[in-house]
Amino acid sequence: MAKRFFLLSLLGLLLIPVAQADDYTVEELERWFNSDKFEPPNPVGNVNDGELEFLTALPKKKIHHHHNSVTILPNSLQDGWVIVKQCHSNIDQVSAAQVVFKQERVKDLQVLEYQNIGRAWVEGPTVQMTDITANATICLQARTRALYIRDDGSYCLRNGPFMRRFLDGYYPIRVSMDIVYKGTGLKLVNTLPKQQAGFSIWQKQNELGFDAVFEGQLRTEFSFEVETLI
Repeated sequence: MAKRFFLLSLLGLLLIPVAQADDYTVEELERWFNSDKFEPPNPVGNVNDGELEFLTALPKKKIHHHHNSVTILPNSLQDGWVIVKQCHSNIDQVSAAQVVFKQERVKDLQVLEYQNIGRAWVEGPTVQMTDITANATICLQARTRALYIRDDGSYCLRNGPFMRRFLDGYYPIRVSMDIVYKGTGLKLVNTLPKQQAGFSIWQKQNELGFDAVFEGQLRTEFSFEVETLI
């Protein structure tokens, strides 16, 4: 039975069926996972087992880049729903893939554009893709329930876990995000993780974002308070 590797994103789960993985060891499959083409893998090095490890530089080989643009609207403070545009680039070359969302946390899902993908379409809470070739990209848009209201009246935007996983191994991935909250009265008070090598955070009026390169699983949390005008 064929196994799958997957990338867990802000919105959902990207599942990519591959060939008979039972024929290879995890070490052998790592080389295939980091290669440019679908070829029989050869043995190589150790595999990350899920512990978060930020990388101080991008790998020499182009890696999957997952970018999100999140817009928090004034009514998001009441219902928790935000608008998200999500783009994937440097997608692995396979015959078919799907982005799967949690049905209760997503609505108005649509495909905005794609390149070097034979076909992409929405099917329920999923985006289906076929015939993925080199330099493939796809951009999606949806409304997601990602903003949480705490008991003390503050707000939290939680994302993740982000990962690039195959069998028991985790592989390099770049994740970036822009968050816009103009007109909401929100003020950023805390971020998790904190800024560090491999995880950079930027901030300006009514906007913030991060850029991360890592292996393992990344969860992010941005805490806000409503700014009181005197």
